[in-house]
Amino acid sequence: MSKQSWMRGALAACALGAALVPLTAAASGTDVIIGYENNGADPYMVSMAEHLFEKHMPKAHVEYKLFSSGPAAMSALASNSLNFMCGLGIPPFVTAVEQGLPMTIVYNQERYTKAAGIVVKPNSGITSVAGLKGHKIAIVAGSQSSFELATFLAEAHVAYDSVTQINMAPPQMRTSWVTGAIDAAIVWDPVYSALQALGGKVLKNDGQLPRSASSYNVCIADSKWAAKHPALVRGFVAALDEGYQITREHPKRALADMARQTGVTVAVARKELAGYELFSGADQTKPKGMGTGAGVETSATYQTLVNTAKVLKTIGRIQQVPASFRDNVAPQYSSFLAH
Repeated sequence: MSKQSWMRGALAACALGAALVPLTAAASGTDVIIGYENNGADPYMVSMAEHLFEKHMPKAHVEYKLFSSGPAAMSALASNSLNFMCGLGIPPFVTAVEQGLPMTIVYNQERYTKAAGIVVKPNSGITSVAGLKGHKIAIVAGSQSSFELATFLAEAHVAYDSVTQINMAPPQMRTSWVTGAIDAAIVWDPVYSALQALGGKVLKNDGQLPRSASSYNVCIADSKWAAKHPALVRGFVAALDEGYQITREHPKRALADMARQTGVTVAVARKELAGYELFSGADQTKPKGMGTGAGVETSATYQTLVNTAKVLKTIGRIQQVPASFRDNVAPQYSSFLAH
């Protein structure tokens, strides 16, 4: 993958231009600050590019803030500097909930299938997950990669601490890969595809995880703020759903939006998008989303929260598994989209 793709996080910020403002601007009244990650081509990039958040929250002043990873956004969420965060993995969300932060999932965006996983260097001699033992693997500590690595190692009966884990942001992984500082990485697009372009071999992808303990990107909200501004939350999820609908009904237009927002070619955006199972607004209240009523606790999203928490406790990322996630899953804001 080109240097252009590697630097796409910075390009995404530039592409937003005047729409991006410093996070120090206080969110008050109808100000709405949306944090996001650059997870590669994604329907919420369409929502941003086509100003759908502004369209569906017409009385709000919408601002955006780019983060390099989920854990990097935690301090902003903890300080009430964000109203929403998109492109967030489940592990940092679970960690925040366990620490008592008032957060709730308002939209499950997608499930990773072929856009994330474990990649190893071709000359590393690693041919299986068991072969990772004693090698150096790059991860974003506390992110989805911690959960995935623990899960795949457990399946292979390999001790979690027998692999040397090096914590770094995804953009750093490409440099470390080239210099030989790491033998493998567990990461998501765009770096996941970049490492494959450099000869990396995929050991596992996230599509091999079960739905009840899977890798999802979610949009979350400050739950206290959301309860006070339900109309804005409904507008937010409507904007996400419209981005999804455009992606499905007008793929060329959507891919052009995604490529422009993320700084890659349309061909690269198409490949990245193919690595997700996307969810509509109507999917949010289905079992594969967040469910509804009594079905919330058996939904794929809720069960993944529980199973992720168990893994994070086992590897020492959290102290205890929360007794319940009922306050942290909010399908009610998208129930009006069910059809």
